[in-house]
Amino acid sequence: MRFGGPMTVGGVSILAPDRRIVLGLLAAFAVCAGGFASAQSLYKYRGEDGEWIYADRPPTDGAVTEIRTMTVQPTRATVSLRHRFAGDSIEFVARNGFYAPVELAIVFEEIEGVEYPHPDNKLRWVLEPQSELVLLSLALLGDAAAPSVDYRFDYLPGDPTARHDATAVYRAPFPAGTNYPVTQAFPDAATHRTLDSKYAVDIAMPVGTDVLAARGGIVFDTASNNFSGGISEKKHAQYANFVRILHDDGTYAVYAHLHWNSIRVRPGERVKAGQYIADSGNTGFSSGPHLHFAVQRNAGMRVEAVPVEFRGSSADTVIPATGNVLTAYP
Repeated sequence: MRFGGPMTVGGVSILAPDRRIVLGLLAAFAVCAGGFASAQSLYKYRGEDGEWIYADRPPTDGAVTEIRTMTVQPTRATVSLRHRFAGDSIEFVARNGFYAPVELAIVFEEIEGVEYPHPDNKLRWVLEPQSELVLLSLALLGDAAAPSVDYRFDYLPGDPTARHDATAVYRAPFPAGTNYPVTQAFPDAATHRTLDSKYAVDIAMPVGTDVLAARGGIVFDTASNNFSGGISEKKHAQYANFVRILHDDGTYAVYAHLHWNSIRVRPGERVKAGQYIADSGNTGFSSGPHLHFAVQRNAGMRVEAVPVEFRGSSADTVIPATGNVLTAYP
């Protein structure tokens, strides 16, 4: 499998596979996978009071009792594309395993013995959640050589026609009556340097703090079994735990750097604003315990963050700003 550039969401590496498939008349070879395996080191040692501690970093005094190598194999949903011969043509069939719409694009690299797609066909489709769709059918050219098609496809969650509801107000994603400092928000861009994180909000909070849904929607993607983190984007970005929730207007929220094995919602579940979904953590590309929160949309095979306002006291709304303290209201 060849991957396109990773879409890094504040330290969350969410890959949109760039998959190449070559098909022939007698055999078809598809190099596809449901995820990637990776290994992390887990350190087990005694704390000051004799309690057992499990961490992704060794203790400062070097008194490690045990080191375990943990292999992570994600079981996240995928999008697949296959072909089938139907009479004198080849049909291309896509399946969306997400509980959210997905935009899919095909690029044909080389075609022999098969008609070319119509030039007016932009070769992009939107797949409904949990659906299968015949994308197109190409006729076999009987007087040509054995059919050979070399193509690749990319996909991205979200419907590109979706627009953020300008009236939407979000509750702060932690329990009512508590408050935490905002360490990064627009227009500051220490690590929020791309369109997908431009309006993201980083909120400093201790590991294990309850993370609540800022807005209702359907959970469609989670990662929960990573436990390492650090300041190297290249090394640590892929290890962030996160939850992604699809809103009714087609945008979706990302809650990232969550604590290991703390996610309490699953794909396909509808959650309400204020519902407990996970614990905050320090996983992935992170310099310290915090929650990375962003609302995003698919802007046509690219992810864009949108500005958000949080619920304040009475009818007021709060625009997050670096250095300010954010208070949660029910």
